[in-house]
Amino acid sequence: MKLAAFFSIFIAVFLAELGDKTQLATMLFSAKNQESKLWVFTAASLALIASSAVAVLAGGLVGQAISPRVLKTVAGIGFIIIGIWTLFSPE
Repeated sequence: MKLAAFFSIFIAVFLAELGDKTQLATMLFSAKNQESKLWVFTAASLALIASSAVAVLAGGLVGQAISPRVLKTVAGIGFIIIGIWTLFSPE
């Protein structure tokens, strides 16, 4: 793997994860005084690794059946729909 691709993936995933529900939940677990920060970090890290493994495996399988261009288009449309729904959904 080229180093540029590695950093591109790292930055994209890192930015996507900032401020999401997973990070907020991890912050809440860490805020509890009785919870060990190391255990919270370890559990959250392992959970993210496991969910990333599922995504990589699923992406590999789907990528064999559907062209990357179609996947990119469907993902883009999905994000746009989620964004519109988020903007116009009642609070």
